[in-house]
Amino acid sequence: MTILFLLGCFLPLLSATVVLDFNHIERCKDSLYMGTPPRGFTDNNLKRICQRYSDRPRYVTLYDPQKRIPVYSAYTFKKTEGDRRVDYPWMFEPQLAETDGNGNMQPFPTGYLHMKFEDSQAVLDDYSDVVLYERGHLNPDQHQSTPHDRAATYTLTNVVPQIREFNIGPWRQYEERIRVRLNNFCRGVAYIVTGVTTRGNMIRRNNQDRVAIPEDVWSAYCCPDYDRNSPSDVRIRFPTYGVLAKNAKDGNSVHEMPLMELENFLKSNLDVDQNLQIFYDNCISPSPLPLYLQHTI
Repeated sequence: MTILFLLGCFLPLLSATVVLDFNHIERCKDSLYMGTPPRGFTDNNLKRICQRYSDRPRYVTLYDPQKRIPVYSAYTFKKTEGDRRVDYPWMFEPQLAETDGNGNMQPFPTGYLHMKFEDSQAVLDDYSDVVLYERGHLNPDQHQSTPHDRAATYTLTNVVPQIREFNIGPWRQYEERIRVRLNNFCRGVAYIVTGVTTRGNMIRRNNQDRVAIPEDVWSAYCCPDYDRNSPSDVRIRFPTYGVLAKNAKDGNSVHEMPLMELENFLKSNLDVDQNLQIFYDNCISPSPLPLYLQHTI
C-alpha cells in the first residue's frame, strides 16, 4: 500500500513530454507569456508537447497528429548575432506513439524507420521526395543561442512543409527582421508564437495523405519590457505585433499587423472559438494571472 502510494507520488516526475497541459512539467510553461498558452483552440485531438532535449524543456508545441504538423510552436527569443545555421540531426517525438520514461525527442535512426511512429507524426520519408516544399521551422534555430536550444528546433514536430521560394525568401527575411528588432529594442524576455492555417491540401506518400500543407503562416511576439525611446515606427510595434503570409510561390509577401487584426483573421481560419487570445491579456497588462487561469490548457 505504501509502495503504491509512493509510486503514485513520483509518476508525474516521470511523465512523458506529451502532456495534458503545459504546467505538467517543470519549466515547460516558461516558454509562454505569464505561463499561459494561447486560448480558444477547440480540437480535443491536438497534442501538447513540451519539447524536451537533453533532459530539459526547450519550448512548447501544439501538434495535430492527424495532419502531422504543428498548429503552433511557442518559445522565448534568445538574442543572437545571426550567425549561419548549423546542421543538426532531425528528430521525432516518441511520446506521440508510446509512453517513454526518458521524455526527450530522439534522432531518427540511420537506415531504419520506426514504422509505429508513422501514424502519429511525420517522418523523414514524407519529405524525401517532395520537390516543391522544404521543412520550415516554426521555432527557427536563428532565434536561439545555445547549441542545445538550436538542436531542439530540429524535430519534425516543429516543422511544416513550406514552399521553397517562400521559405528562403520572404519568411526567412522576416525571421531576420524580427531577430534584429528584438535584439535591439526588447530589454526583457520576448515570447513568440508561430503557427499555420490549412485548407486540406496534403503531401501524399504511397497513395496516402500524409502531411498537411499550410495555407498561411502566422506569428506574433510579446515583449512587455521594451525601449520606449526607440524610433516611432519601431515603438508602435511594441509590446506586441503580429504577421501573416501566404505559403506560396507567388503572392507570398509578409504582412505585419496589430495583434488584434491577426487574431480576427485566425478566428475565421482556424478551429478556434471567439475567445482566441494568443497572449494573456494581449501582452499589455502587468496584473497577476487570475487563479482560474493558472491551470488552463
